[in-house]
Amino acid sequence: MKVLLIDDDKLVCSSLKIILSSDPEITVVGTGYNGREGVALYHELKPDILLMDIRMELMSGLEAGELILGKYPNARILYLTTFLDDDYIINALRIGAKGYMMKQNYESIIPALKAVAMGQNVYDNEIITKLPRLMGKPYETKGLEDFGITDKEFEIITKIADGMSNKEISELLFLSEGTVRNNISTILEKLILRDRTQIAVYYYKNVK
Repeated sequence: MKVLLIDDDKLVCSSLKIILSSDPEITVVGTGYNGREGVALYHELKPDILLMDIRMELMSGLEAGELILGKYPNARILYLTTFLDDDYIINALRIGAKGYMMKQNYESIIPALKAVAMGQNVYDNEIITKLPRLMGKPYETKGLEDFGITDKEFEIITKIADGMSNKEISELLFLSEGTVRNNISTILEKLILRDRTQIAVYYYKNVK
């Protein structure tokens, strides 16, 4: 997997390169320090994934991402930042980024890259909990019945998308935690997903 790193903090770039290079499946093919360099290096290197910061001088990561995706619609961009600003998250979703991760969760970066490489979208739990408010409108199911999702399973999906824990869901729906876990396992199997975060992302991408 070829990864391009773009971050205006050279120390962060260097540290990330060391972390990613520790995995034999990942090759860091280049580094840059602002959005303009990100656009130029993406065009030159054609990485599998662009791992990029958002707030940078000369050109932001969001501006760079929009330019790249405008020219390369299949580009896989994963944002890695310290900012949880609503506008950043909304715009990252709008332009078609494959994920939005927080730098402090460094242990999740490599798994996130591998998930994106497999065609999945990844968002930190901090982002997932913001989605209901950011989307700002009620939803109805769209196509979930095609996967055999039951009413109860759909209810659990919506609670996961609201950021609830298994314990909170069990108390709200008057189910045991074991039953909730079993239902989640069934949901993951039916939708061919890996974890709770992917359930929430799937919900927000496939309902309206």
